[in-house]
Amino acid sequence: MTRRSTPRTTPSLRRAAVVALAALAPAGAALAQAAPAATASAGNSASLSRCTALSTDNQARLACFDQWAAEQKWQAPGASASASGSAAASDSTSMPAPVDSTLPATRIIDVARTEGCRDPQYSDLSRFWELESGSDCGTFSFRGYRPITVSVVASDSVNRQPTSPGPNNSATTSTNYRTTENRIQLSVRTKVAQGLLTQGHPTLKDSVWFGYSQQSYWQLFTPQISRPFRATDHEPEVMYVYPTTAELPFGWKWRYSGIGLVHQSNGQSEPLSRSWNRAYLMTGMELDSRWVVNARLWKRISESADSDDNPGISDYVGRGELSVFWNVNKENTVGATVRSSLSSSDRGSVRLEWMQTLGSGLWGSKSNLRLHTSLFSGYGDSMIDYNRKRTVFSVGLSLVDF
Repeated sequence: MTRRSTPRTTPSLRRAAVVALAALAPAGAALAQAAPAATASAGNSASLSRCTALSTDNQARLACFDQWAAEQKWQAPGASASASGSAAASDSTSMPAPVDSTLPATRIIDVARTEGCRDPQYSDLSRFWELESGSDCGTFSFRGYRPITVSVVASDSVNRQPTSPGPNNSATTSTNYRTTENRIQLSVRTKVAQGLLTQGHPTLKDSVWFGYSQQSYWQLFTPQISRPFRATDHEPEVMYVYPTTAELPFGWKWRYSGIGLVHQSNGQSEPLSRSWNRAYLMTGMELDSRWVVNARLWKRISESADSDDNPGISDYVGRGELSVFWNVNKENTVGATVRSSLSSSDRGSVRLEWMQTLGSGLWGSKSNLRLHTSLFSGYGDSMIDYNRKRTVFSVGLSLVDF
């Protein structure tokens, strides 16, 4: 019978293998330190150190290195994947992250929400003028402008025979109007263009708007004269709004600035015709979600003396206005609007307002309906009253834009 010989490892060959592994051990340790995947395993490093320490027993040293090599073979796929992940992470950190165009520059709360262009994480002025990408509702759709209001009015006087220094602008007869009447205000606007000067900015958007407001005084409580509309004023305007995010003292933020053109008239013929045209500058700022301040300064566009229905109107109605609104809480807002002639005369006007939220909107959101209480005193409550001072108290319902 032929005996099959079994290969044996001679002592000299075994010593050569031990020497080779011992020589490779420092290189393996260096490679382990250079590769993030290899150094991630503390157990592997400990095993390699233990094998190197077995200098007195060559057989045990060789067996230890064999076991360590087998462990590396099985861990290689995971290490490779880990190395790929580390390389990908390194690439992602070296590449600049894309700009989030929905990040609100005027964020007023810390919790991000997704409620379209009416998202309450944006400030009141940002949502009203759509100053950012996240508060942009698009072009050519209707928005509210001034509150849409129906109210009952009581005044200290009523202009029964309007007069004006202009040629043929004084009524020759008196009409028996009552001091209690109904006031109706309609006001809408639409954005016609955007991104004209802010192209390339990741969040901010400038815009061009067209607005129209109409205010009527209706003698609803005077059936003896068939309840006429005593005065109706029309006010179309075009405005350009540029967003800003400047920090102001005491936590205030400058939100926007703009320019505009406005025409206002009562649509009457002589002797009751009243009209004027203005160019204005405007701006606004906020203190978090509590305070909103808006300001306008205007210049009347001159008319010839023979066509001026209301000369000196700027000395009565004013040349600028400042409005301040305070959100007392979620349901109540109070405000004041002051107009001044910016001259030696004490003319102008003051309007105080209180708006209280009524009901709730869809899915529990804030309702747009307000109980609107207002007190006005001064000149220019309507075009026909531009040169007549009166005090007016009104209570009614208003719809606001948001």
